[in-house]
Amino acid sequence: MKWENRKASRVRLEHDYPVNLMGVDGTWRRSCILRDVSKTGAMLDVEGTTEVLRAREFFLLLSSTGLAFRRCEFVWIDGSQVGVRFVADKAARKKGHSASSG
Repeated sequence: MKWENRKASRVRLEHDYPVNLMGVDGTWRRSCILRDVSKTGAMLDVEGTTEVLRAREFFLLLSSTGLAFRRCEFVWIDGSQVGVRFVADKAARKKGHSASSG
């Protein structure tokens, strides 16, 4: 498994935590189970086809209303399990860079 290559400490969930993946343009959605998570990424079990993940970027919807979400990029796939990396918001990165350089 991919556990050994992790740079950030992960929290492995003991119970199924249902989440959804959704295309950035909103044209597709997949039900998933969140298996583990860190501040930099997550591992998911995807229901249905994983072909849509080849789009590289999508949203991980953490709430049923979609108000809690993270922008992600595809990292690896092994059957129905996928690894995703959280993508930092460009505005937040610029703000952090400005604060540290001033």
